[in-house]
Amino acid sequence: MKKLAIAAVFAVFVVIGSPVFAQDNKDKQSEYYYKNISLEKIYPYKNGYVIQYRRGINGIDKAYLPMSWFTSSAGKGEIVTLPIGKVWPSLSVYYKNGEFSHIRLYVHRLTSHETWGVIPQNANLDSFFEGVEELKLKF
Repeated sequence: MKKLAIAAVFAVFVVIGSPVFAQDNKDKQSEYYYKNISLEKIYPYKNGYVIQYRRGINGIDKAYLPMSWFTSSAGKGEIVTLPIGKVWPSLSVYYKNGEFSHIRLYVHRLTSHETWGVIPQNANLDSFFEGVEELKLKF
């Protein structure tokens, strides 16, 4: 009988007392949000990556991602290789409090995939990568 009474008191405490200890997450929102963009082509270049993405219904635009974003320890970019299959490459752009924070570039591990492109050797795109501190995409 004593065990039953102790169990009943414990059950009442759990039912009544648990909301007191529960966290209220209604008003708490993350300071981060992201935008995911499907990519048409990815062009590797000595100074970074040129990506082509859809803009609107019929438009295609380019963005330039400096290599320094992917190589420094506190860089602004991360490359994630996709498994072999029908998954299409994409770019996730993360914002913190409305300001650009970092990106994740999801690419196929096989550079023979149709989404990988080749920039001609005589092309000079160096100026497009200079001074790029944040990613500004057009939609």
